[in-house]
Amino acid sequence: MAKPFKVEGRTGIFYRIAKRIGGPGEEKVYYVRFKRDGKIIETKVGRQYADNMTPAKAERLRSLMIEGRKQTGQEKRVAQVEAKKAAEGKYTIGRLWAEYLATRKPGKALITDCSRYKQYLEKPFGKMEPDQILPLDVERLKRHLLKSKSPQTVKHVLNLLTWIVNFGVKNGLSAPLPFRIKKPTVHNQKTEDLTPSQIEKLLDVIDQHPHPQAGNVMKLALYSGMRQSEMFKLQWRHIDFERGFIEIVDPKGVKPEKIPLNTAARELLEGIPRTKGSPYVFPGRGGRQLTNLRQPINEIKKAAGLPADFRPLHGLRHVFATQLASSGQVDMYTLQRLLTHKTPIMTQRYAHLRDEALKRASELAGNIVTSIASTKAKNDAVNE
Repeated sequence: MAKPFKVEGRTGIFYRIAKRIGGPGEEKVYYVRFKRDGKIIETKVGRQYADNMTPAKAERLRSLMIEGRKQTGQEKRVAQVEAKKAAEGKYTIGRLWAEYLATRKPGKALITDCSRYKQYLEKPFGKMEPDQILPLDVERLKRHLLKSKSPQTVKHVLNLLTWIVNFGVKNGLSAPLPFRIKKPTVHNQKTEDLTPSQIEKLLDVIDQHPHPQAGNVMKLALYSGMRQSEMFKLQWRHIDFERGFIEIVDPKGVKPEKIPLNTAARELLEGIPRTKGSPYVFPGRGGRQLTNLRQPINEIKKAAGLPADFRPLHGLRHVFATQLASSGQVDMYTLQRLLTHKTPIMTQRYAHLRDEALKRASELAGNIVTSIASTKAKNDAVNE
């Protein structure tokens, strides 16, 4: 480095000549020198043109550095390194998401959550630690999303934020949120049902439709109440024809469950030919796990004249549950077990149907008694 030139009439102010930044020619680069704790400190304070630096400005900066009111270049660099180290030791929402992501199982749900984080959470919260997030920050996000998204979508986004933070707390990586996230109320719990005539028409259409799997999958949903994912994962080894049970692999309740193999489901499954080289009851391309039957199932739905908002497979699961609940012969705990609900909360949507069945039964009892009383009165009148 070239020897600096001293600025005449200015104490501790020097400059070197360097190539000008942003223009032709050269410019002065100013430095200041002073002593601190017996050591001579020299630090750059700015360029003549690029930073609009002058000897007078350099002298004022030197005075501030001597007083400790302004950092030298080296002190700034040390502070930046320390800040970076401190930041790396802290778990922001972004770092917690990366750790949480590593624990998640691959699948459609993970892909959806990745999209939700990238679209809605990364920008507002990615660089913040959980205890830095304010209720107003979450409220602003919620208001913004509700302008274009459904309450259910907003609830999913806020649930994901909650899961990320809870993961950090559970693993001792971060502090919890200093408040409870208030999620939007969702009024879209839908219990789909079909009339007996609609079910009859659907079964007729299924029997006439040429697709080898779509109709069988729909029938199994109606006979067993199984979820789409459970049916797509179903392998022949999961069906115990001898004891009469179907093993549900990885249902929503995580641990495997067993449901009874009723006569209708048994006859259906026994009539399905096995695909050589594939363990699946409903194999996809190349014998691998089936992933999509949307087109033929929607064709069946349309041909059967089902309502436009009826979700074919999930709706048939509801029909299964609705029929049992409205029969009045199945208690809620049994229905919960058949649907493999982890808690009774989801099953409670069918409770009113069972209540209606009980009312009908009670009404029947009343009618029987009044009928007996009426017959007795007629007999007594005849005898008189």
